[in-house]
Amino acid sequence: MATSLSPATPAREPAFAPKLAASLCQDMKANDVVLLNLQGVTDMTDYFVIASGTSDTHVRAIGEHLIAVLKKEGVRVHHTEGLQQGRWVLLDFVDFVVHIFHPTLRSFYQIERLWSDAAVVATD
Repeated sequence: MATSLSPATPAREPAFAPKLAASLCQDMKANDVVLLNLQGVTDMTDYFVIASGTSDTHVRAIGEHLIAVLKKEGVRVHHTEGLQQGRWVLLDFVDFVVHIFHPTLRSFYQIERLWSDAAVVATD
């Protein structure tokens, strides 16, 4: 990982941390990683990162990896849900929220459709 969130990094773009989270999901072989810009759509948070794992274990591993790497970069998770079960992991970093789904739950909840007014941000 070439990018760092160290305090010495000057003037980062606003989507830097959410893009890093999306990249970490991709590094962990998550499927269908999407970054949504929710600014102007809701006041709840600025970005959603949405990804799917291939199993409960994979979903948990992606979530745990994000928490560990982002913590090293100075970005701490404020709240977590579902990490032990691994069906739908929610990681709330305040400015952005990461949703990691088991594929059947992602299909059921269709979260991208619920937030269809949000712009998709390129992650590469």
